[in-house]
Amino acid sequence: MRQITTLGLALGFAAAFAGSAAAQVKIGVAGPITGPNAAFGAQLKNGADQAVADINAAGGILGQKITLSYGDDVSDPKQGVSVANKFVGDGVKYVIGHFNSGVTMPSSEVYQENGILEITPSATNPKITERMMWNIFRTCGRDDQQGAVAGAYIADKFKGKKIAIVHDKTTYGQGLADETKKFINAKGMKEVLYEGINIGDKDFSALVTKIKASNADLVYWGGLFTEGGLIVRQMRDQGVKAPLMGGDGITDDEFASVGGPGVEGTLMTFPPDPRNRAEAKPIVDKFRAANFEPQAYTLYSYAGLQIIKQAAEAAKSLDPKKVADKMHSGMKFKTAIGELSYDKKGDITRLDYVMYVWKKDPSSNKITYVEIK
Repeated sequence: MRQITTLGLALGFAAAFAGSAAAQVKIGVAGPITGPNAAFGAQLKNGADQAVADINAAGGILGQKITLSYGDDVSDPKQGVSVANKFVGDGVKYVIGHFNSGVTMPSSEVYQENGILEITPSATNPKITERMMWNIFRTCGRDDQQGAVAGAYIADKFKGKKIAIVHDKTTYGQGLADETKKFINAKGMKEVLYEGINIGDKDFSALVTKIKASNADLVYWGGLFTEGGLIVRQMRDQGVKAPLMGGDGITDDEFASVGGPGVEGTLMTFPPDPRNRAEAKPIVDKFRAANFEPQAYTLYSYAGLQIIKQAAEAAKSLDPKKVADKMHSGMKFKTAIGELSYDKKGDITRLDYVMYVWKKDPSSNKITYVEIK
């Protein structure tokens, strides 16, 4: 009997050791890996990849190494739900993503039902966190904040001018346009044009004709860089010189590739460029050494992994609900994009938007975005 007991204990210890050695933290990365918004998907993926490499090299989270799964939602809400369900089946406990607000909304409900914590680096629609779900957080700001910054700039710099507002009918694009519209309307300004276009459209000649007829001095764009770039290109082709103003959805150099030289002078809201932060320099250097420029949401994705690690270690647990409780507690997190803390909704507590202008960089001769000081 003693031999059997001893053998049983030995086998138990061996199994426990093997389980510990094989234990992994499964994290999903979800976004448009392919399709017209793949540049943003690359930002989320590369940010997460580098964060995991760095965290695993330092011992992982609570002694467990992170393994990543990837989900390509192609910026489509239905595909986003499919990705979410796949992650559930794969045993994923944390998700970095999704990119689009309209994809994040339904996907987050799948994650909530299945005990998965989600941090979106980029989905800015206020409704995402206004639902008061335990599991949804973001490292970026909100469109009511972004719209207020854009609206204040318009009210100040374009007072008495004619403003046209165009959006792409999405949760993000129309939401941002409406927040900006709300602000300028409150300041006594009334837009001369309010139009929605369809994602995937390429011919905007009818829209540009309306913009031209309105004599707009500024065209505010709520949407992403693909359609935004095409609209600018076609505006210039038809002789419309009014500048475009957009939000974080055009924050990739692909905007200039699509729009051509006419994007110079475009105005944009985005947080202070995290690539310029001292704490981000070693990470930015790694990206550049790998021939990837960490624009826009790359470091926001990286920061999401840093937050999961710090919250789990503070909670002494990898249970997503305990980690979420720690994140909601007001704890301060040191990240590549600066120090962050969360309110009870899952929003960051700092105001995170400033104004940029797209112009030619004299060193590279490329048109890119530069913060307006």
